[in-house]
This record gives sequence, C-alpha cells and structure tokens, in this order.
Amino acid sequence: MLPPQKLTAAEQQIFSLGRILQSLREENTIESLIATTVRYLQEDFEYKLIWIAMYDRLNHILLGQGGITPSNDKNYLKQHLVLNPGDLLEQVVTEQRPLGVADLRAELRAQAWQQLAQKYEIQGTIVLPIRYKNHFLGVILLGSQRWGYLLGGEARARLMMILGELGAAWYQLEIDSQNQQSKHPEEKLLKLLENIRNLQKLELKLNAVVEATQEFVLPSRTNIYWLDTEGRYFWRRASNKSASGVFHHGNQQIAGITIQELSDFYYALSVNELVFIGDGRSSFQSNCTVKLLQRLKVRSLLAAPILRNKDLLGFLTVESSEPRIWGEAEQNFVRGAAGLISLVTPLDEVETTVRQIQDDAYLSSQIAQGIYTNKDVQEILDDCAARVLQRLGASRFLLLHFDSEQNQYQIFYQNQLPNRRGLNLAFETPKDIDWQLLAAAEVAVGIENLEDDLRFFQWRPNFIDNGVRSLLISNSNPGNSPLGLLVVTSDTPRHWISREKELVQVVSQQLGVIVRQWQLQRQTEQQQKILHSTHQCLRVLGQSQNTYSQSIEKLQYSALQQIGEILHSPAINLLYWSPGDAIAQIYPGIITDSQFAINPEAIIPISEPLIHWAVTNAGLLSFKLSELPAETRKWLHGSAIGQVLVMGLHTADDYETTGVILITDHRERQWSEESLYAVENLIFQLAWLRRNLQINTKLHSKSAELQQLNWYKHRRLEDIQKSISQILGQMHDLGIPTTELTQMRYQQLLRQLDNTNASMTTLLKLEQWQLHRSWETVTIASLLKRSLERVDNLLKIQRLWVGVHGLGQEDGENNSNQNYSLLPISGEKPQTLSIAGDMVKIELILHELIMTACQRAHTGSRIDIWCRRLDADSLELSITDNGTIEPQLLVELNPELSSKDVLAPSTLEKPPGLHMAIARTLMQQLGGDLQFYQLPDSRLVSRLILPLAGE
Repeated sequence: MLPPQKLTAAEQQIFSLGRILQSLREENTIESLIATTVRYLQEDFEYKLIWIAMYDRLNHILLGQGGITPSNDKNYLKQHLVLNPGDLLEQVVTEQRPLGVADLRAELRAQAWQQLAQKYEIQGTIVLPIRYKNHFLGVILLGSQRWGYLLGGEARARLMMILGELGAAWYQLEIDSQNQQSKHPEEKLLKLLENIRNLQKLELKLNAVVEATQEFVLPSRTNIYWLDTEGRYFWRRASNKSASGVFHHGNQQIAGITIQELSDFYYALSVNELVFIGDGRSSFQSNCTVKLLQRLKVRSLLAAPILRNKDLLGFLTVESSEPRIWGEAEQNFVRGAAGLISLVTPLDEVETTVRQIQDDAYLSSQIAQGIYTNKDVQEILDDCAARVLQRLGASRFLLLHFDSEQNQYQIFYQNQLPNRRGLNLAFETPKDIDWQLLAAAEVAVGIENLEDDLRFFQWRPNFIDNGVRSLLISNSNPGNSPLGLLVVTSDTPRHWISREKELVQVVSQQLGVIVRQWQLQRQTEQQQKILHSTHQCLRVLGQSQNTYSQSIEKLQYSALQQIGEILHSPAINLLYWSPGDAIAQIYPGIITDSQFAINPEAIIPISEPLIHWAVTNAGLLSFKLSELPAETRKWLHGSAIGQVLVMGLHTADDYETTGVILITDHRERQWSEESLYAVENLIFQLAWLRRNLQINTKLHSKSAELQQLNWYKHRRLEDIQKSISQILGQMHDLGIPTTELTQMRYQQLLRQLDNTNASMTTLLKLEQWQLHRSWETVTIASLLKRSLERVDNLLKIQRLWVGVHGLGQEDGENNSNQNYSLLPISGEKPQTLSIAGDMVKIELILHELIMTACQRAHTGSRIDIWCRRLDADSLELSITDNGTIEPQLLVELNPELSSKDVLAPSTLEKPPGLHMAIARTLMQQLGGDLQFYQLPDSRLVSRLILPLAGE
C-alpha cells in the first residue's frame, strides 16, 4: 500500500476552506460562529486586526462581538460604535458593499480606530458587510501592517464564501432564538377567560385581567383606566400598584388622565388603534407622546382600547420605567385582554341600555306618528326638540336646510334651553371632505371638542362665539347629498356614545321628511312666482310694443325689474348701443346694493372682452370676478362683486346684437335651473320687443317725414299749377299775335303749357297720397332718345360718350352735336319695337339710371347701353360704365346678399343708394325688374327688364 501523498498548498487551502464551512454550518450559537470565523481568518490570512460587529438597526449602532488585536485589547473588540453620517463604517452599513482604505492611520472617517492603528502600524484595511439575502447582520473589519487593501482573486473568493456561509448561519440562529423566546398569548388568554368566568363582580374580573397581563408582559405596572363621558377624563379603575396623581370620581379621589391634555391619544383609542411607545418608536407622531410619558412617569407603554358597540369604555395599559420594545406577542395579549374586558361589563349597564333604547324608540315613534297624522309642524318640532334636548342633556337643537341659490345652510327651525338666545346666522358650505363625510355617514357625526377637532372648521367661529363646544351633526338623507342637517349642541366638551348618535340619526331622518316637504312647497311657490313674473313682464312688454307713447326706457326698466324679482340679485344693468357705435352706454337698471354697482361714468368699448363673449355666445354666461381681465375689473368696481352673469340681446342670426344684460352677485351665489331658464326667456323676449319697438319708432318717424315731404311738395305743385293756369288764362285773354311767325310760335308754346298743365292737373288729382298706374306704349328708341336728351348737358360737362347698341338711327336722323349714337338691332325695325306701361315712371327710372352712371363715370370715358330682346314679352336694357361704387352699396342692392336687419346702418338710407333702391322697387311694381352687378373687368352694370307691348 502506497503512503499518503503530501497535499499541495492549493489543496491545503481548499481542504481548510471546506472544514471551516462545515464548522460554520454545525455551530449553534452566534458566539461560536464568530470565534470559528476569527480563528480561520487568523490562520489563513495575515491580518493583525480582525473585528466582527453586529448591527442594531433600531438604534443604528454596531455592537462589537469579538476578534483579535495585536495586544488582544477587549475594549476595542466589545465596543459599541454609534454610526454617524460620513463615517467609513456608516457608509458600509448604508451601501452594504465592501470598502477599503490604503492606510487606516490617516483615515479621518474611522477615528474610532485611528489610535489603535497608529499604535500597531495598521495600514491596509478592508471592511466587508455580513448579510443574508436582504437582511443586514453586521460588518467585519480586517486590517494588516502592509499598505494597500487589495486582495488576490483566489483569497477574495475564499473570503466571500466564508462571509456568505457566516451570514446564512447567523441569520438562522437569530430566527431560531426568536422562535424559542416567543410567547404564546392564546394559551394565557384562554386561561384568563376561564378564571374571570367564575368571578361575579366586575372589579374582581378587572383585577384578574391586570394580574394576568402583568405576569405575561412583565412591565413595571399594569393599569385599567375607565372613561367618564361627562367629565371627559380617564380614571384609574384597577392597578397592580398604588396610584400617583388624583382625580375626583364621585366622592373618591382617583388617578386619571384628561382628554383635553392628551387628545391625540384619546382619538387613537376611539378608532380601535393599539398605542405603543417603545425604545425610540411610537405608534403616532405627536407631542402627545412626550406628554403621555411625562403624565404617567414612564419611558415606554402599551395601551389597548376597551370598546363596546364602537363606544370607548376605557383602555388597558402596561407601563415600563425603562425603554422597551414591545413584541408582537405582547401586543396581541394586551389587545386580547382588553377585548375580554369589553365582554364582561355588568348586567346593570345592559339593563340601563335596554331602557334607553326603549325610550329612544318611543321618541321616534311619537315623531313619526305626528308627521303622518297631519299634526301641526311647529308642534311636532317643538315636542321633538324638547325631548331630544332632555334625553341628551344638550343646549341647542338646530334643523338646517341647504339653500342652493345662496350656497349655504339656513336655519329652518331651532330650539334651545330657556337661558339661551336663538341664533341668527347662516352656515357656509363645508369643505369637500366634510361634505363627503356627511353624505357617507350612517350615524350622526360627533365632535367632542370644537377647539381640538378640525372637522367643520368653517363653522367653528359661529359656534364658539355662541358658546357651543361640542355637537352632533346628522344628514337627514344618509348616502346622499346633505341637503338637510340636524345639529344638536352642548356648551361643554363631551363624549357622544353610539346610542346618542343613532338616536340623532333616526330623528334627523324623520324630520327630513318635513324639511323635504317644505322644500318642495317652496320650489312650487318659486315656480309659480317665476310664472307670475314672466306673465307680468310679457304683459308690460306687450303693452310697450303696441303703444308708441311708452318709451324704450320704460320697456327696459320693466324687464330688468322682473329679472330682479326672479333672481333676487343686488344689481341688474343694461349695456346698449346702436348699430355702428363703438362705445356702449350704461342703463343703470335695478340696484339694491351699491357694493355691486358698476361705474356709471366708465367708457366701455363694444370690443370689451365681457361684451364680446356675451355677443358671440347664446344664453347666460357665468364668470367669477377673478376670471375677468384687468380692464373689465376697472369698471366692475363694486367691492362685493364676486360673480357676473351676462347675456346678449340676441334675436336672429342675421340681426346685430345691440345690448347686453349684466347681473352682478356674490361669488358663492347659485341659481336654480328654472330661474335661469325663465330669465333667458325674458331676456330673449326683451331683445325681440326692444327691436320691434325700435323698428316701429323708426318706421313711424320715416312715415311722418315722408308725409310732411309729400304734403309740402304737393302744396307747392298746387301753387305752381295755379300760377301756370293764371298765366295761360292771361295769354288766352291777350289773344293771338298778329304776325304769322309769332303766331306760330305762340301757338306752339301755348300747346306745351296746356300739356304741362294737364299732366300736372292729373298728377294732383290722381296721385296725391298714392301712385297711379297709367297704360301707354312707346318705342324703345324714342324712350332712349328722350332720356339721353335730358342728360345731354351732364354728358357735355363730363365729356362722356354714350353708345347705344342694338338700335339704328330713328327716321335716319343723326345730330352731329349729340354725344351718343344709335346702332340697329339685328333683324328688328326700330319703329315696331315698343314697350308698354306707365311711361312717365319708366322714363324717370331710366333717367335716374343714366344720370347715376354719368355721375360716377370717369371724365372722358364712355357709357354703353345694350338692348336685347329676351323673349316675346320682355326687353333687356343694360347700362354699363367704368365708374366706381361703394362695395357695401353694391352688396345691399342685391336682395339675396344684403342684411335683413332694418336697424343696421345701410347705404340705402341716402342717395344714390336710396334712389336706386326706390327705382328697383318701383320697376318691380310696374311688371319689370332692375338688377345691379359688376363685371369681371370691373365695369358696373344696371340691368333693366322692360315689358314689351303686345302686337
């Protein structure tokens, strides 16, 4: 058999590594783990300083567990190092990765080791974390007398394997230790339950709980505190030691804690929260932690609430005079013991509770019976308020309803003790979180002390100023928006139990029926009022429309007055203007509060943003004052203005808006949909009737002017006709001149005067107040010739040449002095082409068209007249020129493109537009037509359609 071969150095290292790993797995204490690790590192690595420390995560310190130093100094090895930001060790703990320094003697971040390093020449040092998965367990510090800290690949691998196995074994030992030390509260609680079941008196049961808790948790002392709801303090009812500090409970002096001094602690218990204050830890962050420890003269405590039907009866507390971390088993036992106490309350309290429940049920039934038997509402409320105040020992009974228009709660009914005065105030809408709390609450919301509770913070000043310190608030329709509220108040801070909250909730729901009936009745009355106001407004507006003597100011005032009665707003104004204006005028309207008025002397342009928004949108628009631009807020100077409603006086899309209704009110003001709908209808009616009144007034004025003009011209024509008649009479009286030539001329002039006098007589007789249509025929050539002769002087002044196309020279004549020429119509004889109708009026229309064309034509240019037979019954006569015309006039002369708004500024109100519009209308009445348009080459065309004479 061969002798065993000697192991190489590498094999020796692997063998040694395997042995140490096996040893680490077999160790059963942390101390042996550390000793084994140190021994291996000392043997296989040349480190003069080895230090292993455990990390205390609660206090953020390193606890030395062992190692080696050149002098084997135990003080360094067992030291506790507090980790400070910036330290070398703190960086390793925080980052959980290795960190090295080349010379420990000069490392300022490791001051705790500098003295030792300088003494023993420790230079290259490396600090490595000890961890298992995500659990950080401690650190190991390795220092050598060589400069530098780098490790070779093989040595680094062995070191990492050792640390990994050390972390796994260390973690498992901690888990095993915790499992061995853990307590089992369920066994002790079962034993405690068996003990107290055989006891009769409550005090004996409480003492048994105290003793069992003290034995299990082993604190400095164990106490049970009981809540006095009237005095709002906890008094010590059971303890394993004598009390310190006293309160009076009945005729006895007892130790206690007031709710006022430790409100956070009280509210935590009220919501069934376990309160623990240990070594550096607390279940709630508050200055109450310090107060509570000082008040009980302890350094740590654990308190569990004692509840019954969600009402806080008291709490069980274990207290320690030293800092202590409360384990999970201890917390579970204390909470379970407190739960056992809530189950063993005496039967006499149960009997009292039953009697109170019976009394509350009787109270509820009496209210319901009163409501459904049509009993007087005031009597029902008075009786209910008196019973509730007596039952709860409260001072005030308030029934509130939500006013949606004012956006606040109003007092619907109130009752109070005889020595209290009634409240005369309104309550703002609570914050969203309080609104949601009321909507979701199934029972009344209790506020024990207004000065400490932040709920309903907006109402606190009103209540505190009137002596209220505690209250119950209940939504009359739980699960829905709180439109009705019942508020019961107390003048002193007090604790409200569940039975009291449930009673107020039931009463609130029953009284909510009354409030809802009243709200429905109020809504009906308001709708009737709106209907009446609308009827009154329409009646007034209708009268204003039919009576010219009533001014537009009365119309506007009546409408604004009715709008004010519907909306109840403090200021309603009208901004108005005429078409074409740039500045709006202010009609003051209805102003009941000067704080909402606008500046009456302000200059407000039509382009102002608020007016622009109202004009370009239909219906009422609402704006907060903060949403308006700065230039608008300058003339909206009322100090109380917070909200603005505007609406333009809209009629039809084709008609211009000539006014804006402006309503100012509080920022929080809201209106019902019925009110806004009624106001929109009134404003719409106002816009139409105001427009109709303006149109009627304008037409009445025009009619009066035309009547005056017609009367004046007719009387003048009568005078002229009389004068001509007298002259003719005198000429006839003088006789016939003697010479033949004179006689001929005399006879010719006399015939002309006779004809003129005859036509004027016919005009005065037949057309005094209306046009008379005659019937005659004339050739188109003669008509054009006479019309051109009438403007011959104007043609010479303007140096214009007129060309008539489509006709030949009548009778072959051509006057060389004329500025026009007649060209033949193809295939027609001029003598046979005639038109029929009232030739006097047709000739006047044709003369007006030719004269207008001459006036706008450029000097030295030409005018063309085109004649063309359209069909057997009509002739087209087109007059073209190269003059200029106002574009708006050309648009308005076209009926399809012109505006239908008679109140809008128009070019047809004055010549030449007025004359051309009259000619067009008259021509249509005579059976023809007249059109105006512009050709692509910019020439202007007046197209006249004339009726032809039948064969």
